[in-house]
Amino acid sequence: MIRRVPFLGDEKQSLRVSLDRHRDAVLWKLEGLDDERLRRPMTPSGTNLLGLVKHLAAVEYGWFCQTFGRETEPLPFDEEDENADLRVEPHETTADIVEFYGRARAAADRVIDELEVEDVGTAWFGDTVSLRWVLIHMIEETARHAGHMDIVRELLDGETGDHSKD
Repeated sequence: MIRRVPFLGDEKQSLRVSLDRHRDAVLWKLEGLDDERLRRPMTPSGTNLLGLVKHLAAVEYGWFCQTFGRETEPLPFDEEDENADLRVEPHETTADIVEFYGRARAAADRVIDELEVEDVGTAWFGDTVSLRWVLIHMIEETARHAGHMDIVRELLDGETGDHSKD
């Protein structure tokens, strides 16, 4: 089922559905690929599908949970390695990364459910931001990386689009 942003939905509902549409596309880009192809670097910088999912999980936890004072599990950020959260380590399985993304989404969804769009938190760089701003930022972030995943997936096996044709 393809999610559609409601034509007459309220602000929070519309932002949430928009985010969920892109989240669903991210997971769909993984379907039908084996572990080797999910990890295969497809750009000179090493971009691969599984690394993008790991990054999105980390930033969901960061923006929704840390910003609003909620607990997270250990996150793969490293001040000395700005791409640590994009790198899948040899001991991390595909299931590990997909489950990490699922837990991050669930934690983020709890924050979205609990707060109003006007509620504020403190971003990692110290500025005050609203839930509205975080939702918009995460829609942008997820859509941007879903676009990267579109290209990587097409290079891997020719599959295109943002959802299953079934």
